[in-house]
Order: sequence, then C-alpha cells, then structure tokens
Amino acid sequence: MRLGINLGYWGAGMDGDNLAVAQEADRLGYDVCWAAEAYGSDAPTVLAWVAARTERIDVGSAILQIPARQPTMTAMTAATLDSLSGGRFRLGLGVSGPQVSEGWYGVKFDKPLARTREYVEIVRSAMSRERVSHQGEHWTLPLPDGPGKPLKLTVHPQREHIPLYIAAIGPKNLEQTGEIADGALLIFPAAAHLEATALSHIRSGREKAGLTMEGFDVCPTVPLAVGDDVTALADLFRPYTALYVGGMGSRKQNFYNQLARRMGYEKAAAEIQDKYLSGDKDGAAAAVPQELIESTTLLGGVDRIADGMRAYAAAGVTTLTLAPAGFTKEERISALRIGVDALERAGVA
Repeated sequence: MRLGINLGYWGAGMDGDNLAVAQEADRLGYDVCWAAEAYGSDAPTVLAWVAARTERIDVGSAILQIPARQPTMTAMTAATLDSLSGGRFRLGLGVSGPQVSEGWYGVKFDKPLARTREYVEIVRSAMSRERVSHQGEHWTLPLPDGPGKPLKLTVHPQREHIPLYIAAIGPKNLEQTGEIADGALLIFPAAAHLEATALSHIRSGREKAGLTMEGFDVCPTVPLAVGDDVTALADLFRPYTALYVGGMGSRKQNFYNQLARRMGYEKAAAEIQDKYLSGDKDGAAAAVPQELIESTTLLGGVDRIADGMRAYAAAGVTTLTLAPAGFTKEERISALRIGVDALERAGVA
C-alpha cells in the first residue's frame, strides 16, 4: 500500500502551507499529491504549481469536474500537465453534484453514468492522439453539416497512457468505474465496510470488462489527526462529516448521506440531514456517531494509526491518501511524517 496526500482546495488561507506540505510529502516519498476543485480554486493551476516545485511525487486531480469542461479540453489539460511534470500526472474525474453542476456551471445533472462513460471515451481517444470523432447522446464531434473536421491532439503526453481515475460513491457508479477506469477515488471509507460498499461493485465492473483487480488503484482519502485523546480528535471532523452527510446535496440527492445509510447509519444519517438542512449545523455535527468518524479516519498515536493502515491494506486499499488535520503548517507536516512512520510499523508498504 502506498501513501498519498490530499491538499483539498486552494485559497483557504493556507496557500504557502499547502505548497510546503506538498514539498515535504515529495521529500518523504509519498506517491501522489491530489488537489480538489468545486467552485473556487481550479485543480490544474494548483497541480502545475505543485509539479513545478516538486521532483518525484505524482500530481493528480481529485477531481476535474466533468460539467466544467468539454472532454477534449480535459484531454488537452491532462496531456499538458503530464508533459510539464515529466510524466507525473494522474487524471481524476467526477460529475460533481447537482447543486454545483446546475448552479455553478449551468449543466443539467442528468444521466451521470452515461455522461461519464461518453466523457471517458472521448478523453481516452483524444489522449491517444486519435482523430476524435464521436456521435453520442451528450457529445457529437465534429458537429454535422458544418466546417468542423476530426482533429487530433497536437501535444504529446509524456506517457502513452495517463492513469484515469473516477470519483465514485454509488453502486452503479462504482461498477462502471471498475469497467472503464484505472482507479477509484473514494471518500468516507470504512475498512470494515469497504468490500460491501465499494470493492464488490468495482470487481463486478472489472469482470464485466474481462479484467481483474490487478493494477486497479483503490484510492480513498482518509483524514488524519495525531494525538492521545481520540474523542477530541474525532470532534475535529464532526463539522466535515456533517457537511457531507447532511448538506452536500439536496434531501433527495445526497450521495454521501446514502453511503452512510448503506454503512448502517440510517437513523443518524436522517437526523444529521434534517438538522443540517434546517440550519442547525452544530446539532448536525453533534449527531454524527463517534463510530462513524473513527471508522472513516485515522486518529490517535502512531501505533493506533498503524493498526488502521493495516486494516485498510487488508481490505484492499492500494493507495491510502491522507488529509492531515492541523491549524499550522508544522502540525500538518508532523502528521505527514507520522503517516510514514505508521506505514512502516504496519508492515504494508
């Protein structure tokens, strides 16, 4: 099992710290540094900056939002970043959510599975430097009865194959991800539930495509906090968990709430959502079960964190992406170092 680092969103007042964290992860031998985007900082600019200031670590988008870009634009961005980084780019894609897709990008959030499949087909075709021609439900390239003609990418990626990941939560999306992608970006992963909530669906997709799990990267992001008081450390992540389970989406369409329910937290998930959507964010955070936080994070001293890493490796995780908590750069860098120590103690590197 390898380690990654997730910088989250840029522009939250820790920009210099984020770069220092990425550089320390590079020095410590972390495998990949991911950056996110929603409706603030964009991931490609951040990744170009990080790639220019690091030497060995891969840089990856977690995620590039599908409604934000035409697929050929994404292929251009991926090829450029792979070339500029010397072959260190990983392309993570996702449909985002209905509020962002429709509210920020003006793109109807419909048929996300079919849209993702078409998108990946076009991106792969373009990154392979084929002349792009596609007639689908969501994209037609080139447009008919006009001056457009099939074009091919003029930039050569550093590698023939850029790894492609999809952020997936629901069973059907996970199955399709196993079928068409090189890896899955997961969130709120509990080692004890990983087979039922994710891997069984990914495996079905791989089998559908005539593939095995060999070489497929199971890559969850796991918050990390170091200290002696596990209860106090869990409290750091209550607002984060409440935001996703309670407020990241509508009452009818919240993928994270549905995941919590599949993990056995039906009653708590309903309470968190009710309180969050009514404006009681503190009450929503208080309603998050301690067990849910502890099972989806790495909390405590180095030995306890090593135990958690061992469980993730046994469950089938191949790249464990850490999101270190801390109010200062020093705290986050210290957590990165402890992550390396814990991995060595776990004996799963």
